Amino acid sequence: MCALLVLAACNKKEEAPAPAAESPAASSPAATPIDPATVATVSGTVKFDGTAPKAAKIDMSQDPGCKGTNESENTVVSNGDLANVFVYVKDGLGNRTFDVPKDAIVLDQKGCQYHPHVLGVMTGQTVQIKNDDPTTHNIHPTPKDNREWNESQPPSSPALEKTFAREEIMLPVKCNQHPWMKMYVNVVKNPFFAVTDKSGKYEIKGLPPGDYTLEFVHEKLGPPQDVKVTVGPKDSKTVDASFKGM
Repeated sequence: MCALLVLAACNKKEEAPAPAAESPAASSPAATPIDPATVATVSGTVKFDGTAPKAAKIDMSQDPGCKGTNESENTVVSNGDLANVFVYVKDGLGNRTFDVPKDAIVLDQKGCQYHPHVLGVMTGQTVQIKNDDPTTHNIHPTPKDNREWNESQPPSSPALEKTFAREEIMLPVKCNQHPWMKMYVNVVKNPFFAVTDKSGKYEIKGLPPGDYTLEFVHEKLGPPQDVKVTVGPKDSKTVDASFKGM
């Protein structure tokens, strides 16, 4: 009888453990509600302190397909106003979260230059890259905190669509085909940013009331400038800045 029991135990198959229940896929946290009746606006002008440098000429003769303005855009000054300064809310939003915009930001290549020269985008937002030139470009971001990639784009080819996963300010983008082609992408987690236009002006709308730190960043002139500002419900505040010439 004992032998039969032992034999039965030996022939019994060991049951596999039941598979663990699959945890639900993690979803992005819901955006923090903002009362549109209370939002504020911050705007201002960024000046260049000193004698404005002359725009450097670019030699595009290596590629007959390049017919641009032939002027560098790394320091654009008009009547003392400084363009291409990235302005964003660096601090003060706490643990608020924001929806990623569904609309793509467009980066164009025309006249063998990037347009715009400086842009802002939220983490995860699509950047649509176009080539409107009759020549091939090679888009090559060289980030510190995001993934580096390098991709050719022939004339009349479909737009490339890329995203950046991590915050990074003044992320350089170059073209391996045309060494003078450079621009900068600024990746942030909130929608409160702007780039100064040719008149040095910027505007950031939709801010909830609070105490904030704005940061002004230029690709060449530095260091970045932090300015504190407090906005109340429906406020409209002016915050100006200036950068000295090098």
